[in-house]
Amino acid sequence: MTSNGTPDRAPDGTPDGIWLAPAEWLPPTAEKTVDALAAGRVTAEEADAMGYGQLPVSPDLSAPRMAVRAARLALTRAGVPAGDLSAVLHAWTYYQGHDFWSPAHYVAAGAGALKAVPTGVQQMCNGSAAALRAAVHQLVARPGDGPLLVTTADRFAPPGFDRWGGDYGVWYGDGATAAVVGTGAAPRGTLALRALCTRAAPELESAHRDTDGFHPAPHTRGAVVDVRRTKKAFLAEQGKPRFLGRLRRETTAVLAAALAEAGVGSGGERLSVVLLPRLGRATARDVYGPAVAEVTDAPTADLGEYTGHLGAGDLLSNLAALASDSGPHRLERGAYAAVLSAGAGFTWSAAVVRRT
Repeated sequence: MTSNGTPDRAPDGTPDGIWLAPAEWLPPTAEKTVDALAAGRVTAEEADAMGYGQLPVSPDLSAPRMAVRAARLALTRAGVPAGDLSAVLHAWTYYQGHDFWSPAHYVAAGAGALKAVPTGVQQMCNGSAAALRAAVHQLVARPGDGPLLVTTADRFAPPGFDRWGGDYGVWYGDGATAAVVGTGAAPRGTLALRALCTRAAPELESAHRDTDGFHPAPHTRGAVVDVRRTKKAFLAEQGKPRFLGRLRRETTAVLAAALAEAGVGSGGERLSVVLLPRLGRATARDVYGPAVAEVTDAPTADLGEYTGHLGAGDLLSNLAALASDSGPHRLERGAYAAVLSAGAGFTWSAAVVRRT
């Protein structure tokens, strides 16, 4: 820290000493891919392209209530009392349980963060990266405010959403994630944030918008969210090869920027792994694998086999796997990893972390 109380700058441009204590909470119940196949909810070709075995499903627990559970886990991991939090940033992708309401305030109250300022963050599936970015900015601007809490939660429940068939190449799982974000001495077992870079292409927003007009209320166009309809129209106009090429180039660019800021690769620290958004085997092979290979020879991994895509939560769930006390993807002390995120709109983010 400098003499005026602001964070020193690390060589990568990230404020020195920013740490994360991530956690996730997933419902104990799940729907199996074999059962979805038997019921005709997915085809054998779709199951092979995805490569996932199940999706966690919350029968009755709302998304914000799951977020409260994840928040408590993250606070325990960080050893931070909820009353010390200066802000709560809650991100989501889909319906939070009420039509006209602030889920961020519910999460703050449920977690016991009664002195924190709650804020909702809506950047679709890049939501956790967007909330984390806002948290970093606040720590830089107001370093004396204390730690922040970032949460995400989504529940893709019927009748409004078909988690198996509502989208092309994405299966949606229910769950929540959280991270306490702070500066200074890092709690044991946390991750040091070395870089966080984001890029956007707003001109691609129509991939998820009905181009025939805007609607006066939710589900006016149809009783069930149909992402396939909007994507099909978008790809008919843009062309699938052109669109996939853009996805690869943006992913390469944002990862290259994050690695350069963190001083990883090109003679610097070696990267242990690149964790991908949980979008399945085919997307990892056709988009993320080639994009990552342009800038690093580090191995890639998609951790969605038992979670599917967690809406806004993929990035924090991947960070939780890196920070876990055990497990196949636990990051070793002093090692570096990168985590990729992407969301409709479109927005891409890359975070580089080191195990403290």
